[in-house]
Amino acid sequence: MTFEETTGSVLTPEAQVALDRATGSAHRHHDLLSSRAFHIKQSAVRDVFDISIQPGLVSLAGGSPYLQELPLDELADATASIIRNQGLAALQYGPGQGLAELRELACDVMAAEGILDADPADIVITTGSQSGQDVAAKVFCNPGDVVLCEDPTYVGALNTFESYEVDIQPVSMDSEGLIPEALRERISALRAAGKTIKMLYTIPSFNNPSGITLSSARRDEIVQICRENNILILEDNPYGLLRFDGEPLAPLRASHPEDVLYLGSFSKIFAPGMRLGWALVPRHLFRRFYLACEAVVLCPSPLTQMITAAYLRDFDWMSRIRDSRRLYAGRCAAMLAALQDEMPDGVSWTVPDGGFFVWVTLPEGIDTYPLLAEAIEAGTVFIPGTAFTPGDEPSSRLRLAFSAVSEEDIAEGVRRLAPVIRRALAAAGAS
Repeated sequence: MTFEETTGSVLTPEAQVALDRATGSAHRHHDLLSSRAFHIKQSAVRDVFDISIQPGLVSLAGGSPYLQELPLDELADATASIIRNQGLAALQYGPGQGLAELRELACDVMAAEGILDADPADIVITTGSQSGQDVAAKVFCNPGDVVLCEDPTYVGALNTFESYEVDIQPVSMDSEGLIPEALRERISALRAAGKTIKMLYTIPSFNNPSGITLSSARRDEIVQICRENNILILEDNPYGLLRFDGEPLAPLRASHPEDVLYLGSFSKIFAPGMRLGWALVPRHLFRRFYLACEAVVLCPSPLTQMITAAYLRDFDWMSRIRDSRRLYAGRCAAMLAALQDEMPDGVSWTVPDGGFFVWVTLPEGIDTYPLLAEAIEAGTVFIPGTAFTPGDEPSSRLRLAFSAVSEEDIAEGVRRLAPVIRRALAAAGAS
């Protein structure tokens, strides 16, 4: 199935049912679907991921961590030891909040990021930070409530919020992240329109997809604006430790424990296949959040928690973080150099200081979505910008990921992409 066949606009429930009946694809059970079911979209990133594993393609699409330097033999021994010595506990149901040891180790991770007052009692282990986004939307948002977000933002969060029929409202960014005055203006306009604003969802460090980091000077101001307007901040920080210079910026949660619900992930600092993250929840909100988590998964996997705890306890994981920073910095530099060498005039891009992504901007009026098929034909793949903003409007932007690709392949992928972009600019009369 092609990318074009697996994605598309969300129809109203009535329109979708009518279309199914007209095309003969309706089933009597389709009448039983909730209206929410029609707001659940297939992720464009997953679609492109499936395409990008085709042999011969240089994928600049997937934001996957580099795992090749994990100590696999030692991890295999640790896993065998867990099953041999703690197998009955590892393979049994566990506590709904997550294992106490892993919650304590999550506090150590956050301390390295700048959160020094985290209490394991306020942490819930989640099935990746994605499930934390889902639970937050479920607990705080009624249909029609507003969630503010950066423009652009993580496609998985957009899909999650849309499935709960939330009104997602983007707020402009510049090179220093969310613009405080733009946030104030958007809140004022929404309140004037009678809207109820529940949360600000933000990836302040190395935003996915843009790679932009919210500056230190703006962080407290953003929290203050939300506090004044009684808006909860949902801070998603999977890349926080991956700042190239090794000096992470303190998360929003560091100084604002009552105003920020913090989501962390073991995917980028260990392995995404563990499917583990955590939520550090303001104490006055903890019980509702925890009960909602438990209602979904009952309990996170004890086995994967024990393996992750063993990695953080028994291995020099911070040394691997330092190695990862150097690796990603080199790959980012290779991508920036390739863009500088290959891209025509009129194309610009962000210069991240951490994370996995570079955000490329073409002249206004050029839709990057149709360019994807041409890029695949040329032997490379990216994510069109329209995936990262609410609605279905065309976007002149695209995301390139450097984290899982060698420097040589990065250069080759950009070299293959450049003619596609040059033709698009020529067709639009932009060059």
